[in-house]
Amino acid sequence: MTKHNSVKKMISIVTVLSILVCAFFMFTGTTASAATGTVKMYSTETYFCKYGITGTYVYVQTKDNAANQQVTVHYNYLKGQEWRDSDAEYFTTLSDGSKLWKAYITSYNTEYAIKYVADGVTTWDNNNGKNYKSEALGTAPITVNRSGLIYLPNQTIYATLQNYAYHKDVKVRYTVDNWASYKDIPMHYVSTNENGTENWTANIQENTFDTTGFAYCVSYTVNGTTFWANNFNQNYNALYRVYP
Repeated sequence: MTKHNSVKKMISIVTVLSILVCAFFMFTGTTASAATGTVKMYSTETYFCKYGITGTYVYVQTKDNAANQQVTVHYNYLKGQEWRDSDAEYFTTLSDGSKLWKAYITSYNTEYAIKYVADGVTTWDNNNGKNYKSEALGTAPITVNRSGLIYLPNQTIYATLQNYAYHKDVKVRYTVDNWASYKDIPMHYVSTNENGTENWTANIQENTFDTTGFAYCVSYTVNGTTFWANNFNQNYNALYRVYP
């Protein structure tokens, strides 16, 4: 009789533990899903690269009406050292009402995740457990990848975009006279990244070495909608420098 009761007791304990484990995974799964929809890497921009160290602007998109929001980029500065934190500052509000935040990190081994705290609740975007490394694009439709100073009369322009559909029209719009006039030239597909985004390029050829009036942006038309990569309405100029 005692043995029988012991077996029943053990069965009951195992059953309770099974229920708790299932509840735990259901809870954590829901939390991860919520985090993915609330905070995501939007795009990045390499600002400085020399002697093995890279400086990167990380733009983060949040979709939350919480009054108290804090965005932090948690990153690996150097292998073997403790990870560091860079607090992001509010940058702008996008057309859909979501907020954009901007942080700057420097690293010898670029790897990072995004921490988001809103009304006391912490969520993470860690790129589905892989962390972010060299990805230029997150949720943004398109971004420009600047590679250094502009040297006319020949200059190559690079962009990364989401593959929303097979048929798409990608162009560089540029000026050499501060937008008194401009030209549109087509960009061409180069390659597809591991995350499904695409790399496109175009070459500008002008009969001038003067870059004082030079500026450009990139348009991406797909499924009847046009997206612009225009440096958040400031356009791109010839003053940007990324060291080789």
